Amino acid sequence: MIPLKDDLPTRTAPVVTVGLIAVNILVFMYEVSLGPAAENFVFSFGAIPSNLVHGLKGGAPSILAASSVLTSMFLHGGFMHLAGNMLYLWIFGNNIEDVMGHLRFIFFYLICGVIAAYSHALTDPQSHVPMIGASGAISGVLGAYLLLFPHAKVLTLVPIGFFIQIIQIPAVLVLGLWFLIQFFSGILGFGQVGGIAWFAHIGGFLAGMVLVYPFKRKQRRRRQEGWF
Repeated sequence: MIPLKDDLPTRTAPVVTVGLIAVNILVFMYEVSLGPAAENFVFSFGAIPSNLVHGLKGGAPSILAASSVLTSMFLHGGFMHLAGNMLYLWIFGNNIEDVMGHLRFIFFYLICGVIAAYSHALTDPQSHVPMIGASGAISGVLGAYLLLFPHAKVLTLVPIGFFIQIIQIPAVLVLGLWFLIQFFSGILGFGQVGGIAWFAHIGGFLAGMVLVYPFKRKQRRRRQEGWF
């Protein structure tokens, strides 16, 4: 299933969501422009699990290693990796930004991304493969959306045999199925084959569910234009 759009309008312009998408695209364009040097770029700014857990050169986890968690959120392994992440962020991020406010949403997004990165690192602490992508942070957005808007309708592209149908499906089914795929893929060890950080998705999603209400603005404090 590929979600295309939801049916929930927003009351404020999703400037942070659009900004995050723009930054991800710009960083990816720069990454591609590096050619063969892109690999060094990824190793320099990607989050390497062994460094996050054990620190650089076997020392205590350092600020440099921890900062790679933030930079890794804006790197992607290819066009489809970027496109898929940005599609999910665009569909679901604007509504979460709307209920949190712009500034809260930024912190929520980044914190979910950090928790997601460490969720993966702690399950594979010896790995020297850099983890990149916005999917951990976006998973937090999906977890928040599931709790806040489970009955929202999501226009979804669904392959049925040799045919493709576009139908509206409740968000609880779209996101619930998404989470189950991540969960069982992680438990069954599919990440060792496909190189996907399933536990980052799981950790980010659960972080979003836990953090959504502390970050959500109270009804009486919402403002049409407010950053808080």
